[in-house]
Amino acid sequence: MSNDPLLAFRAEFPILERSTYLVSNSLGAMPRSVPAKLAEYAEQWATHGVRAWAKGWWELPLALGDEIAPLLGAAPGTVAMAPTVTFAQAVILSALKLTPQRNTIVMSALDFPSVRYVYDELAPRLGARVVVVPSDDGVSIDADRLCAAIDERTALVAISHVLFKSAYIVDVANITAHAHRVGALVSLDAYHSVGVVPVDVRAIGADFLTGGVLKWLCGGPGGCFLYASPAMSAAMEPTLTGWQAHAHPFAFEGEMEYASGAARWLGGTPVIPALFANGEGPRIVKRAGIEAIRAKSVKQTARLVELADARGYAVNAPRDPARRGGTVAFDVPHGAEVAQALLARDVIIDYRRGAGIRVAPHFYTTDDEVERVVAETASILESGAWKQFEGSRPTVT
Repeated sequence: MSNDPLLAFRAEFPILERSTYLVSNSLGAMPRSVPAKLAEYAEQWATHGVRAWAKGWWELPLALGDEIAPLLGAAPGTVAMAPTVTFAQAVILSALKLTPQRNTIVMSALDFPSVRYVYDELAPRLGARVVVVPSDDGVSIDADRLCAAIDERTALVAISHVLFKSAYIVDVANITAHAHRVGALVSLDAYHSVGVVPVDVRAIGADFLTGGVLKWLCGGPGGCFLYASPAMSAAMEPTLTGWQAHAHPFAFEGEMEYASGAARWLGGTPVIPALFANGEGPRIVKRAGIEAIRAKSVKQTARLVELADARGYAVNAPRDPARRGGTVAFDVPHGAEVAQALLARDVIIDYRRGAGIRVAPHFYTTDDEVERVVAETASILESGAWKQFEGSRPTVT
């Protein structure tokens, strides 16, 4: 019998009864309680119709934000829900007060493409220029090199906390400190950290942080969040906005008067069904405890690196545990086909070109499952089982 107390949470996730689920970096396992929450939403709508809005629906984007806030080290009233991180980052961009003297946005070449698209396409139309700091190895971003790009012309540094392909943990505290010394703001994309790596926005000093419950928080699609420091909410006015950000939304006034706190970062009518489901995973993660989750993650990802090394697979993940998030990617010959074969065996992983097979154990993963994914990979290569997937369209995970 395992002495791992976190395995008690396996019963909360039905898919673990039939699959080796190692893809929480893409979509966390669904909590058993989600169908009941969605049924509750449907019952309220069916029973009360439009009156269901008075059952707490309007308050959900901020109430759920307050539930997620402790996982960010954030205070109540500083986190608002958003439909996507792309939208949340666009809202932040829309609030910048750009001047000819301070109009630069600094990013890295390894940030998630969807966020890059927002800044690359929208920022120039707002009078900003985007500076992208390259990576020397395709795995990491050198903090000193990134800091060198941040100067008195920088309005915003918009970077990832954990890089999505390699799970490299960026030295965001030192980068933020430097940015603030030269008068720049910092917005972190923490989609790949919150829920598996401890995050403390106040210790980091972040002005903004975005993320979502889809992955490590096991909350499902449609639930992203935007943290804004109290100082930013007091000083900034997003122009990409909506009626829920108004101080008096039901007055339907002709002019905008921004709400205070996190509410000013809201948009239009909230996506209620998603919000009903989104809170279940974060509640379980809080019960499990992020420090315990991180300790287990470090141990199991270290074992993955060790097993991949022993097989001679190319590991595309940081070796230093202090710089490694929750995912280990290793590349093998015919990697895309091997990934398809693993999925056919109910070993649920994903594959990314340039990274390889990405394996993401979580707090509900057993040590045997970590061993299995590498053993099955070896079996598929040695037996030629990958060949049946040649020419097939990859399953998107």
